[in-house]
Amino acid sequence: MSSEFLWYIPNQDRPGHRGDDVVAGHNSLETLTSHARACEEHGWGGALIGTGWGRPDTFTVATTLAARTTTFQPLIAARPGYWRPAHFASAAATLQHLTGGRVLINIVSGKDNLAAYGDAEGDQAHRYARTREFLRIVRRLWAEENVTYQGEHFQVTGATVVPRPAEPPRLYFGGASPAAERVAAAEADVQLFWGEPLDGVRERIERLRQLSRELGREHRPLEFGLRVTTLVRDTTEQAWADAEAKVAEMARNHQADPIRKGAVGQQRLLDLAERGEVLDDNLYTAPGRYGGGGAGTTWLVGSAQDVAKSLRKYQDLGISHFVLSDTPYLPEIRRQGEQLLPLLRA
Repeated sequence: MSSEFLWYIPNQDRPGHRGDDVVAGHNSLETLTSHARACEEHGWGGALIGTGWGRPDTFTVATTLAARTTTFQPLIAARPGYWRPAHFASAAATLQHLTGGRVLINIVSGKDNLAAYGDAEGDQAHRYARTREFLRIVRRLWAEENVTYQGEHFQVTGATVVPRPAEPPRLYFGGASPAAERVAAAEADVQLFWGEPLDGVRERIERLRQLSRELGREHRPLEFGLRVTTLVRDTTEQAWADAEAKVAEMARNHQADPIRKGAVGQQRLLDLAERGEVLDDNLYTAPGRYGGGGAGTTWLVGSAQDVAKSLRKYQDLGISHFVLSDTPYLPEIRRQGEQLLPLLRA
């Protein structure tokens, strides 16, 4: 199975995300387009565009960037509840048609400021049950005419998406709780992991494959992806010096955020620091102590050869989709595209 390599484009109202360069017009059309075009020019298949209330609308940004590029694939983060399933299925199918099949979707079920847009979350079981219904309806609308579905959370009657996609967008999904893993095993195309050590990723892949069998998965086999920060420099020594300097700066500016520990997947990453500051060959856990969250909680650090060696070990476990990034984002698109990607594709 060939591997896919994506980047990350910050979709943020405020500049300086995770140490990014603070520049005028950081979220302008010109700046965002420069990131997307740099991805095309330097070997990346596309980029994840994040979502959350208080950010510019992700689908609008993705649509605009797709219109200004030729091969760039936006991995569009979307939330059930913010979207109704039929509305989302239609929007995604339309963009898939207009771009010639370049749309990727990342379904997000984590916490957000739901009340701001009139949604209600309920407990974790409710949230993931709703996500599973959402995915089922979207898949059916991409494949069938006159869909009727009466569920606990969503209903559609005689619904048809026009045009239906010849090749439906691939559905990525994250989450580490038992409820989330059951959704992934049954309904997702790609389960995304954050930067855990190899033993943790191996165990989760085995469990998800077993769950797929137990749940009678109806789709093609579940695939697996890794979303992680990759800090690459010309030498191993320079990479670690820069990583430690970045963490020292994070420590100076750190303010505790109790909300960070709510999600199961995030807590798994934070707990890694108790096992050591560096795990496996070069998985750096210190950023999580000082505010690093999500894909910024752990970093793979080293020369291009060091990081490529580590990523190949994830490939050997069954990871075939990679969403990488480091800051400042635009220069790192170029650096890692030129230094890291050729090693991974060799």
